[in-house]
Amino acid sequence: MLTVSGATVERAGLPVVTDASLTVGAGEIRVLLGLNGAGKTTLLEGISGVLPLAAGHIELDGERIERRRPIRRTLAGLSHVEEGRPVFGDLTTEENLLVAADGPDAVEGAFALFPELVKRRTVRAGLLSGGEQQMLVVARAWLRGPKVFLLDELSLGLAPRVVRRLMDAVRGLADAGMAILLVEQFAPLALGIADRASVLRGGTIVHDGPAAELRGDDDRLRALLFGEAVAR
Repeated sequence: MLTVSGATVERAGLPVVTDASLTVGAGEIRVLLGLNGAGKTTLLEGISGVLPLAAGHIELDGERIERRRPIRRTLAGLSHVEEGRPVFGDLTTEENLLVAADGPDAVEGAFALFPELVKRRTVRAGLLSGGEQQMLVVARAWLRGPKVFLLDELSLGLAPRVVRRLMDAVRGLADAGMAILLVEQFAPLALGIADRASVLRGGTIVHDGPAAELRGDDDRLRALLFGEAVAR
């Protein structure tokens, strides 16, 4: 389980996220929604250690990790898939996976997660489509055996059918016991696979509840995102 309590994260000495608290249990997906600039990526970076916390604490399975370096958090079971699909472009698909795998046998598990990559295993990652690169990044992170996945904007720039494929895979990882904190711009798709939802507005979490409460309720979601009154 991931527990974030009273987290404040700054950039250039200015608070971007203030007093944020949330939990993500094993087998659960929590989607973090918000407008551009609301602080979603900043919060994930504070959790993973890319940015330090100015206040608050983070627990992974009951152990405090907010003072650990990012690599130590990774070794403890926290994996952060950052926005932008970072792959090793000059390495093949298989070589990208071997970077994170215990050995060649483990790589086959990653190909089972995304069979679409099998036929691309000898292709340089820089030549893959955007969707294939995103699958590769997720599969590579999965090979590290994380307990908690932080996923930032998997859908960015991808076709809806590819986004649905990725969302199905994320749901499968959660059903296998992983805790997942998902930042996503496609709110309907994200809410469709999520168990719980948080809404971040102006660096503050303004909503925390079951994802089902927001599914199909565009007026309420808009009100939370923009700070508007819900029309009656």
